[in-house]
Amino acid sequence: MKSLADLTFDNRFARLGDAFSTHVLPEPIAEPRVVVVSPAAMALLDLDPREADSEEFAQLFAGHKLWSAAEPRAMVYSGHQFGSYNPRLGDGRGLLLGEAVNEAGQHWDLHLKGAGQTPYSRRGDGRAVLRSSIREFLASEHLHALGIPSSRALCVTASSTPVWREKQERAAMILRLAQSHVRFGHFEYFYYTRQHDQLKQLGEHVLNCHFPACLAQPEPYLAMFREVVERNAELIAHWQAYGFCHGVMNSDNMSILGITFDYGPYAFLDDFDAKHICNHSDDTGRYSFSNQVPIAQWNLAALGQALTPLVEIDALRETLNLFLPLYQAHYLDLMRRRLGVLSSDAGDDALVQRLLQLMQGSAVDYTNFFRELGDSAPAQAVARLREDFTDLAGFDAWAADYLLRSQHDGDDQAQRRTRMHAANPKYILRNYLAQHVIDAAEQGDYAPVRELHQVLSRPFDEQPGFERYAQRPPEWGKHLEISCSS
Repeated sequence: MKSLADLTFDNRFARLGDAFSTHVLPEPIAEPRVVVVSPAAMALLDLDPREADSEEFAQLFAGHKLWSAAEPRAMVYSGHQFGSYNPRLGDGRGLLLGEAVNEAGQHWDLHLKGAGQTPYSRRGDGRAVLRSSIREFLASEHLHALGIPSSRALCVTASSTPVWREKQERAAMILRLAQSHVRFGHFEYFYYTRQHDQLKQLGEHVLNCHFPACLAQPEPYLAMFREVVERNAELIAHWQAYGFCHGVMNSDNMSILGITFDYGPYAFLDDFDAKHICNHSDDTGRYSFSNQVPIAQWNLAALGQALTPLVEIDALRETLNLFLPLYQAHYLDLMRRRLGVLSSDAGDDALVQRLLQLMQGSAVDYTNFFRELGDSAPAQAVARLREDFTDLAGFDAWAADYLLRSQHDGDDQAQRRTRMHAANPKYILRNYLAQHVIDAAEQGDYAPVRELHQVLSRPFDEQPGFERYAQRPPEWGKHLEISCSS
């Protein structure tokens, strides 16, 4: 294990130069206090978890100190926000401190969010607040534990520095990790500003650092685009299968690696509602749960447009058309696992869609339904779950088909339960749980957020003594308003 001082840096993105980012030093926050730490994220850097107890740890991740080999840079990019193109965005409150290299040779971006003003702050204060930092930390690590590709979060640091949003709050910083912070919007920026030499330079950087296998293909940039399409198809399938709503699927919030990125007003579904809008600022419902699939394809089309100086447009269109069938295949595979079905059948998609239609409007808890479906034999499980539905005749017809579909599985009930519980979490990051721990943290009590993080790090395990975290939310907890304000 390494100490903080022993981190090795290889700052490849910084070496691209000033056309791609601006050197900025972090602005420290006052009286830093470590709120919560992820030992699993620390392990990505080979760091000893005991380092989190040191004063140096808080100083580094509150902007007071820097490694000598760090090169803090604010990245420039643009993007489509709620469908409209914004020509200049960039890291308005975050800094890429550098790229740490672990013993396995992996590069990890150390990105400090809430680090103060940059040339891209657009009259903002460059700060993050405690509530948004806690939400991003919990989501990053929880999605990873669920098996959903995500950026990671190493720690949250609180302070006494005041900031103003709808009310006065306290500034905080989150240190997030990713193997790249390049977004679709990076390519859009150089395309729309007609900096095609820099566009190609960015493409070469991404190919060499993140998609080296594509270099062996006849058309490396087209191969890279196909890889991005495939990764995003799998990512969005996971979101839809597990009821995750991102909330702000702007193209600048889409990672070139196909990972969940830039957490804002996200939510997991409580009661199933395909029309759910988790972002209070989304007046038109552009980023509703059911729209996430077409919006992902729309964003990929925006990326494809930005690549037209490098790739023939018809080839890009043909590759983009792979998204929907790839998504459908991944999604159906995940839903079969959630239903405990071992084989594939032509009627499986209809079986899934019928179930979701029955859930819609019946106040059926999305997470708990699938978990309970695996608790006992199929006939007993559906008999118990039946009372949650309003259309009993419809559910009975679905249950009959589901039982017929399940009867060919060869494992016994104990095996089935183990298999289904490995696909269906007992614990999910519900907004009301996040709000409870945020309220406590804002009063200086960090024990609840640390405990919730530990529980959510093992979402598929039973965890005796923590069953309260698996309970259905109270009515007020289903209607919390989350906006982009952070």
